[in-house]
Amino acid sequence: MGGELIGLVAVVLTCGLPVAALYTYYRVRKLRMEERLAALARGAEIPMEPELSQFARSRRAGILLVSGGLGLMIMFAAIARIVNEPDTLVASAIGILPLAVGIGYFLDAALIHRDIKAS
Repeated sequence: MGGELIGLVAVVLTCGLPVAALYTYYRVRKLRMEERLAALARGAEIPMEPELSQFARSRRAGILLVSGGLGLMIMFAAIARIVNEPDTLVASAIGILPLAVGIGYFLDAALIHRDIKAS
């Protein structure tokens, strides 16, 4: 009975969490839109949030991915050190993928910045 219940919980959480996240995202956007429409109906002026430039988006993604990749690598290295199993250090290779993608985003941001300066 215990194994079946664990399997059921795993499936429900695996499918349920993304659905809950999507619903929450939808509700927040809907509430923001309704709030803006109500403010416009009252005649209030709503400042528009400036759209981030492509350079800023690439830089933000680069920062998040590089820090996430380094965090994964440090976490698995610390686990290997605490457990005293050097073979566990192999798991830190998982951090290489987000690290490499983040470096690619930094390169993209640098190229965009260079193109903006040139024009």
